[in-house]
Amino acid sequence: MVERVTHAYEGPLAVFLIGLRVHKPWRVGVVGSAVRAMPRMIVELERNKAAAARGEAESLGYLGSRSTVHGLGTTMIQWWRSVDDIYAYANATPLEHRPAWLAFYRAAGTDPSAVTIWHETYAVSSAESIYAGPAPFGLAAIAGTVPVGRRGETARERIAAPGR
Repeated sequence: MVERVTHAYEGPLAVFLIGLRVHKPWRVGVVGSAVRAMPRMIVELERNKAAAARGEAESLGYLGSRSTVHGLGTTMIQWWRSVDDIYAYANATPLEHRPAWLAFYRAAGTDPSAVTIWHETYAVSSAESIYAGPAPFGLAAIAGTVPVGRRGETARERIAAPGR
C-alpha cells in the first residue's frame, strides 16, 4: 500500500500566484523584460531563505515556489508566511522586485498589448493536503511531510486540525 502523507507546515500561510501570458511573442523586448525579472527575484528569495535558515539573515517570509508552463504563458505558485510578507517584499526598494517592476512598466509602455502580467494573493486560514507516492508536491515539497493520521484520515478532519 502507498503511504499517504500530508504537509508538515504549521503556522500562517499565504499563497501567491503570479503569471505571464504572451500575446505578441515577436515583441522580444517587452516579452524579454517580463521573462528575465522572475528568475532574479526567485534567486534572491531562495538565497534569503537559505541564509535565514542558517541564522545569517532575517527571513523575508518566502517559503518556496513552483512554476508551470502553459501555451504562451507561465504561472508561478509561491508559498509565503503571510500576505504582509509578500507586500513587504514587493515594496522593498533595495530588493529585486521594485526595479524589475519599474523596468517592466517601461518596456510594456512600448506595446501594452504584448503581454499580460497578473497575480492573485490568498490569505489562507486553513490548509489541507494529501500525497500518495514517492514525491510530494506543492507545500509538502517545500515544508516536508507527516503521516496523514497525525492530522486526520479525512480531508474534513485535516482542514480542521490545529496548526493547519
